[in-house]
Formats: sequence, structure tokens, C-alpha cells
Amino acid sequence: MEEEQISMEIVNPHAAGIDVGSRSHWVAVGQKETDIREFGVFNQDLFEMADWLFDKRVKTVAMESTGTYWQNLYAVLISKGFHVILCNGKFTKNIKGKKTDVKDCQWIQKLHSLGLLSSSFLPDGKTEELRTYCRQRANLLHQAASTSRKMQKNLRLLNLRLDVVVKDICGLTGLLIIRAICNGETNPQKLAALRHGNCRKSEEEIAKALQSNGRKDYLFALRQELDTYDHLQKKIQQCDVEIEKMLEEIIASDDNKRQHHIEPKPYKRINKNTPENIDLNLKSYQMFEGTDLLAIEGMSYSTVLSLMSEVGIEGIRKFPSAKHFCSWLRIAPNNKVSGGKVLSSKVPKGSNRLKIALRNAANAIGNLKDSTPLRDFFQRINFRKGRVSAISATARKLAVIIWNMVVKGTPYNNPEGYLFLDQKRKRIQKQIAKFELKPEDLNFATN
Repeated sequence: MEEEQISMEIVNPHAAGIDVGSRSHWVAVGQKETDIREFGVFNQDLFEMADWLFDKRVKTVAMESTGTYWQNLYAVLISKGFHVILCNGKFTKNIKGKKTDVKDCQWIQKLHSLGLLSSSFLPDGKTEELRTYCRQRANLLHQAASTSRKMQKNLRLLNLRLDVVVKDICGLTGLLIIRAICNGETNPQKLAALRHGNCRKSEEEIAKALQSNGRKDYLFALRQELDTYDHLQKKIQQCDVEIEKMLEEIIASDDNKRQHHIEPKPYKRINKNTPENIDLNLKSYQMFEGTDLLAIEGMSYSTVLSLMSEVGIEGIRKFPSAKHFCSWLRIAPNNKVSGGKVLSSKVPKGSNRLKIALRNAANAIGNLKDSTPLRDFFQRINFRKGRVSAISATARKLAVIIWNMVVKGTPYNNPEGYLFLDQKRKRIQKQIAKFELKPEDLNFATN
């Protein structure tokens, strides 16, 4: 009896698969042993790989997004005119069995030839450069926060309880007092006299908390941490300069972006981590070509900066629908249905910087005191499923609003809560129908 073979349609006949590694790259242009070759990771090796692929008449290449090892190879192949598909590693997992680099590149080549691989999202070149500056700035802010905690620990060991009387030890009052302490000042009254006018505590209360035990070792450690903090702040300012230059370059190169102008928003809070000397209200309005994303309650300057640096306007437009955008952000449930029954509806694991920014914005919406549609939505989910679910649901709603504003040009409309009242009225009507109540039982007046 002859064996039956199932043939599948070849979608990409001139395809190659690359297994990206830290020391070498394995390339397959077919399933035979002669179609596989290993290349190094140096720049000369990458150009040699491109020439070999050109000789093999390869037109499209697929490879995994392994760490950061793929970036230089990706840039070289794109410059040589190849169509490159960058895939998530979970979509290229091989079947059960022995795993080798040779089998991996063959498997990737086979999947790509059959058209079974989809490309991951990649921003444009200018947005990628802006993202590098913004991510470096975020890393420096994280290091500065760690240094601030160490300064607070050393102050506590010195019995200087500045954290009790000052909200932020790295604020205006806190830094003045810490610098005076590092310069050798020990008089509590003189230290308290450095109090800024915005500080809520009086000089007497601050002086009570600044009676040191005189430990020289902890004072030395405090001086070291203060120097580190000042050094990080200088680095952050340098990042701000580069971010401003990059924003100016992107906006100046597009007439459609440069022509827009918007009035400032004095009611938007500017904290110490917001880039200095950059009008993010105007820059974001120009970057998104007349779309005012800061009109959404809960949206801060840091959230808008994350949008500009992580995806950009062209990146958002790459997603065909708001559902695709939410799925890429991993803030939408991944419904698994079999036999008409929902097996699972959990939000997929994984996170990126834009997802974190949207969740922070959703958390800020939940803390609003004034009633708004988004805050009411947050409170309803919070009442039924808890705050964690409310943050996820509100972050998804923010992503949908942003996609519609950027792609469809729909302005953000903040109604007066009529939708919430209508939904509340419907729930009351359902309860009345459930218990079969009559107007007389509820003391309703009838004509």
C-alpha cells in the first residue's frame, strides 16, 4: 500500500529561515543539508550572508526576535532589499523532539515557505530613535528613585526623620536640607529654616525630626548617594535635550505636523519627572496631526510621551482595528472557545512600556474625585471585580479611544454622565421585573 502524502501550497517559494544566536546565525534556504549554512555575527559576516542569500535567489527571510541579536542582521538585510519577517518565538516552536540550531532554521524556513508566519510590529526609524532616548531616560529615572530610597535609609540611620515631615525628600525642601547636612550642618533650627514655602509642616516640627546621632559612616554613605543622585539628574537633563531635538526633527520634516497649534493646558499637572523645557502639549498635538490626546481625563505628559516613542502615529495606523491594537498591547482577554463553550478568557501574560503607561493612566482615572464617564466606568468594574480588573478594563478602553482618535479622527467627547444614568435605570428595571414589583409597592405616584 502506497503512503499518502498531503501537499500544502507554497506561498513564498524563494524563502529563507534564520535561527538567530549570540555567537552565530544558522541560515536555511531549503530542507536539504546543502541548503544550510552557518555565519558569524560580525558585520563582515552579515554582509557575506546577504550576498549568499542573493546568490540563492532568496527574496524573503524569516527570523526570530531573539533578544537584541537580530537588530543588526535585520538592518543589513533590509538595506540589501530583502523582505524580512520578524517573528515572535512562540510562533516558531518546533514539534516535539531533539532541538538543534539546524532543525530550528529548517523549521522556520518551512513555516515561512507555507505562509504560516506573521510579522511582529516594528516602529519606523525616527520613532525607534525617539524610543531609545525615552527608554534611556526611563532607566535613569528608575536608578534615581533607587538612589532616593538609599538616601532615605541613610537619613533614617542617622536618626534624621526627614521622610516623616516632608512628603518627598528629593523635593525642594528635602534636597536643600540634605545638601546642608552633607556640608556639615548639624543645627536642627538652621536646617529647618531651609524649609520651602510650599511645605505644610512648620519649622518647629521639622526641627524636631532633624536631631542626628552623629554617625560618620552613615553621613559618608549619604554624601555618596547624593553625588550619584546629582549625576543621574544631569544625565536625565541630557536625555531631555536629545528628546527635544528628535521631536523637533520629526515635526519639522512634515508640513502636516508643523501647521498645528494648540493652547496650553494649565490644569494638567507637571511633576518633577516630566521633561523640562519641552511643551509636550504642543508637541503631542503636532505629532498626532491635530489630535488632542491630553483632552482625555487621566492622560498625563508621560503617557503621551510613551505613545509618541513606543508606536507613533504611523505605528498606530498599522493596526487595522482597535481590537488588534488592544491585542498587541496585551490588555484584551484571549478568548479560547471550543464546542461553543468558552474555555478561558484570561488576559495574556506579558507587558510593554506602553501597556504600563496606559495602566498608570487608568489608575489615575480611578483616583479622580470628579465624576466623569471613564471614572464611572472604573468604579462599576471596581465594585464588581476589584481594582486590578478595573485598571485592565479602563486601560483597554483608553486604547480603544486613542485608536479611534488617531486613526478615524474622532474627537474625544466627554458627556455629562447620561450613559451611566441610562445603564443604572436599566438595572433598576431588571430588578423590578425580577421581583415582580408593582408601582404601589415602591410608592410610585400613578396617574
